[in-house]
Amino acid sequence: MSSGDLPGTGIELEPDPLMQALASSEGPSVVAVGGGHGLAQAVLACQRYAGTLSALVTVADDGGSSGRLVPDLDIPAPGDIRRCLIAMSPEPTTWRRLFDYRFDGSDVDGHSLGNLLLVALHQIEGTFEDGLRTAERLLGTVGSVIPAAAERVKLEAVVDGSVVEGQVSIALSRGNISKIRILPGTAAATDRAREAIRAADQIVLGPGSLYTSVIAPLLVSGVVEAINDSGARLVYVANVTTQDGETLGMDAADHLEALLSHTGVRPPSTVIANRVPVAVETPIERLVVDEEALATFGVDVVWADLLDTGAATVRHDPVRLGLALAGLV
Repeated sequence: MSSGDLPGTGIELEPDPLMQALASSEGPSVVAVGGGHGLAQAVLACQRYAGTLSALVTVADDGGSSGRLVPDLDIPAPGDIRRCLIAMSPEPTTWRRLFDYRFDGSDVDGHSLGNLLLVALHQIEGTFEDGLRTAERLLGTVGSVIPAAAERVKLEAVVDGSVVEGQVSIALSRGNISKIRILPGTAAATDRAREAIRAADQIVLGPGSLYTSVIAPLLVSGVVEAINDSGARLVYVANVTTQDGETLGMDAADHLEALLSHTGVRPPSTVIANRVPVAVETPIERLVVDEEALATFGVDVVWADLLDTGAATVRHDPVRLGLALAGLV
């Protein structure tokens, strides 16, 4: 994309901000990997200490607004990308409110305006990545949001011997996931993704849905290879609870075993785990973290008070998680 003004906005198009930041930033370079609400919390946490921050986002979401847009437009799913853009936007500007707005009623009921804006920017700029970079400038993001793949992809899993297609269907499946892959198999990591990983001092996996958020972006060709070749410290943020569908009956060691066996990623050096009691309703359970079981993978466990006690749902507190992660740089 050449320099100049974006038509109709007055926004001057500058050189790639990620590449500039990697060359000049102070403080650690951090890459957070995942999707959904978990990655948004990780992004908020990493902002507190990172000199350079990149979010490597799954683009296999097929629910809600994304699920309606992707088949028609043949683009990477924008929903999790939009959520990370908002998390990286430090001020409640009009642009941020627009990206967070969801329609109610009429033919666009349920659509996120942010998703539609990403589609429009993709068409204006010619590529999804160039449109995303323009969105970053409009929002004044404090980091870069990088799709794990630059094309439309979908997840496929074998659950209790049956093939299940799609992120939403897999997430809701109550059964043993023996295999999971991304289609097409030729989907590959972008140059920006590889460069961010290569330059990272710390790579954060999770929190979030194990298979459909954390594992999903690692299935894109080139992502795990870049992580395994990097000298970055790899940290896994354990979930607070199990998830109805994907991980019922699994403990933290089971999560880690699935992560390693399905992706081939190297073991993390550290697992960050919550030590605050949490009230949950059946069938969901508090995630059991057994230090001895995790030690068999050669990882250390860092315990912290991670629960966001003021939230309506069970989730990590970004301030507390940020403190825990900053201590591992």
